[in-house]
Amino acid sequence: MEVPLHNLPWLILFQRLLASILCGALIGFEREQQRKPAGLRTMILICFGSTLYITVSLLASEGSEFPFDVTRVASQVVTGVGFLGAGAIIMGKGHVHGLTTAATIWTVAAIGLIIGLGYPLLGMAVTGFVLAILIILRKLRKGFLKRWIDEVDE
Repeated sequence: MEVPLHNLPWLILFQRLLASILCGALIGFEREQQRKPAGLRTMILICFGSTLYITVSLLASEGSEFPFDVTRVASQVVTGVGFLGAGAIIMGKGHVHGLTTAATIWTVAAIGLIIGLGYPLLGMAVTGFVLAILIILRKLRKGFLKRWIDEVDE
């Protein structure tokens, strides 16, 4: 059963914002370690910002006399973050760079929305999945490339 936000203690809202900072920081730290352009601060701000936007939307809908569609704000977050992600993609020397960074930006915004809608544990679980994808698949790719290069050299 959903509880209206104006009935929630401010501590719960504060916990949601802290959860979004934590999730953004965990993913941002991984990206920072890989020396990617969208690192710690960027991922924290994207996650925190999307949590903040959906929270403001929910609060506004609770106080509104008129029908208010909170999903419109979420869709605008997706659009705005898509613009940020597009800026992370670079084409040079016949290669496209930044697709994983763009996808990570997009996913971090979704995590922030999940947390802002009241599902911080789900947001943390998704953060774990994202980290597993980024770390495990990078290691698998590096191992595959090393074996492939060794076979080509023979």
